[in-house]
This record gives sequence, structure tokens and C-alpha cells, in this order.
Amino acid sequence: MSKTHEIKVTKRELQRKGASRRLRHAGVIPAIVYGGTAEPVAISLDHNEIWLAQQNEWFYASILDLNLDGKVERVLLRDMQRHPYKQLIMHLDFLRVNENEALTASVPLHFINEDTSPAGKAADVVVTHELKEVTISCLPKDLPESIEVDLGALNAGDVVYLSNIKLPKGVEIPALALGKDHDDAIVTAKHGKEDAADAEAPAAE
Repeated sequence: MSKTHEIKVTKRELQRKGASRRLRHAGVIPAIVYGGTAEPVAISLDHNEIWLAQQNEWFYASILDLNLDGKVERVLLRDMQRHPYKQLIMHLDFLRVNENEALTASVPLHFINEDTSPAGKAADVVVTHELKEVTISCLPKDLPESIEVDLGALNAGDVVYLSNIKLPKGVEIPALALGKDHDDAIVTAKHGKEDAADAEAPAAE
């Protein structure tokens, strides 16, 4: 189960783009909360607080408690718009969470014990992380901030698939219900010379 993180927000009136620019100049991020049975609500957040928060994985994969004048709404981040070159967050979208309904979210994969595995200790083996996150489905109470993938037994030539992940209780990977074609590789361990041969093969053809 993931932790929750509280963020204080302020309600704002829906206005034109000029108003949003003024908010950003004042160090405030315009945002919207939507979903569920309630109407969408326009809010604003402190830019510095969110800039620090968004540097952590939990900001993207955890339930957030938005505190509006003492009233808390549980949400997930659904979209973040950034400035193309400035360190500036332009807008945020939050989706309300229903405690009794399964949600879909992308959570990061944390690979452990790779260095001590047979493949990790072999000088001529290249271990590649094909995926860094996975889309899961679960009730809000079961949402993990990340999922660990133990590579302690990884050998040269091994491939770790989505179906090999040990999932927390109550968590599913929807893609696996679509058939074997969707059981993607998340880690591969190949000898370095095999990678070189694979790269040269198309050129030779």
C-alpha cells in the first residue's frame, strides 16, 4: 500500500489564459481536479512546493491528498504540462479517486540484486532494462509507489517478462489478460558479443 502525501491548494475561478500567466509569474501553478460525481474544480498550487515534489517518484504514482481549506480530496496526477525549456510547470490535471473502484496507474520498477546476480557479476554480460515502469490496476488502498523486481538469480541468456513480476496483493497487470503477445520483456541478459553480432547482422544483409 502506498503512502499518501498532502498538498495544500487554493480554489480559483476559471479565467482566460492571461490570468494563468499572471498566476505563473506569481509563482503559482494553475490546475484542475476532475472525475467522479463532482464538477471539475479549478485550483492553484505553490510552484516551489510542487517543483520539489515532482522530483520524487511518489508524485507520479501515489495517491495525493489535496487539502482545500481543510477539505481533502484524494487524487492521482493525470497530466503535467512543462515549459519547453524553462524550469517551469505550466499546468496540472488531477483525477479524483474512488476508494471502491479499481484505478489504472503507471508505477516505476525497482530492480534489486542485479549486481550480485550471476549475470551482473559476469564481465561479458550486458543486462538491459527494457521497461522502467509498468501499468497496473488495483483499488486505491493497494496502490504501490513502486514494484521491486528481484534479479538475484539472473543468468546470462535469461529474459524476465511481465508475468515473472511478483505483484503485491490486490495488484494486477491488465496487459497480461490480453494474451502472451502482451507479456513484454522487462529485462534481458546477453553476452556482449551477442549484442555486437545482432547489430552487425542487418548491415551484413
